[in-house]
Amino acid sequence: MIDFLLKRIAQLVPTLVLVSILIFGLQQLLPGDPAKILAGEEQDPQVIAYLHKKLHLDEPLPVRYAYWVSGVMRGDLGESVRNQEPVLSLVAQKLPVTMQLAAMAMCIALLIGVPAGIIAAVARGTAWDWLVNVFALWGLSTPNFWLGILMILLFSVNLGWLPASGYVSPFDDLAGNLKSMIMPAFVLGNAIAAVLMRHTRSAMLQVLSADYVRTARAKGLEERTVVLKHALRNALTPVITLGALEFGTLLSGAVLTEQVFTIPGFGKLIVDAVFNRDYAVVQGVVLVTATAYMLLNLLADIAYVAINPRLRH
Repeated sequence: MIDFLLKRIAQLVPTLVLVSILIFGLQQLLPGDPAKILAGEEQDPQVIAYLHKKLHLDEPLPVRYAYWVSGVMRGDLGESVRNQEPVLSLVAQKLPVTMQLAAMAMCIALLIGVPAGIIAAVARGTAWDWLVNVFALWGLSTPNFWLGILMILLFSVNLGWLPASGYVSPFDDLAGNLKSMIMPAFVLGNAIAAVLMRHTRSAMLQVLSADYVRTARAKGLEERTVVLKHALRNALTPVITLGALEFGTLLSGAVLTEQVFTIPGFGKLIVDAVFNRDYAVVQGVVLVTATAYMLLNLLADIAYVAINPRLRH
């Protein structure tokens, strides 16, 4: 197990280097000069020259990349040219908000999608299977922003149960935090639950027709034990992969949902940085997101080994 982890971690290093080159290189293709944007409407040539020197914009591309990477290795992602704040500080402010939203959305998706997929596979061809597939089609077809607006209209405007928008820190008011996050979490979790249901159903149907499942039933084991212990554990591998990828997508910023519910998360940060041509923030956010994706894939590999003993050998 330790050798497996060391090999996977060793594979992350060249991947991170390649990702950093792509992030920095593609960033340079964006139009506009950040020095001219910062200089204001007058665009004094002396000010622009000073900003070019300060931001190393007058250096060759490899030199600028070396400056950036050396800072990243020290934990310095640069400084926002708009807010004059360290990028790491901005990420530290926004990332916990999006992490909580993503975690709540994944919990909702797993609680709905996996049991629904199991029921659809076990009751294949029945009314239960039909109902679950209708739910999955609805979840995949419903735009998040539209569902969010309808939920605001119902639960905030008509019923008055939940706040329509905004964010409350859990350290200030835990109940208020949960009330402000439950609707956007359900909006995001609804779509992911539909995808998880389809994958769980497909995987379970393949496993339930396997020889070892027929053997377990022939031994007289209860159907619940056969489904949950013998079939489900072997069907979870594609579900874990999908869950890790979807969680990474949520961490990268659920832009539309955060905009609808006015949540100050990662999505709003990256959108504002792109519109303001705040290169340092864009690079820092994308690098953090890419690193999170790779770490989530590593955790998914560890989960494979933990669930399926055959992979340990």
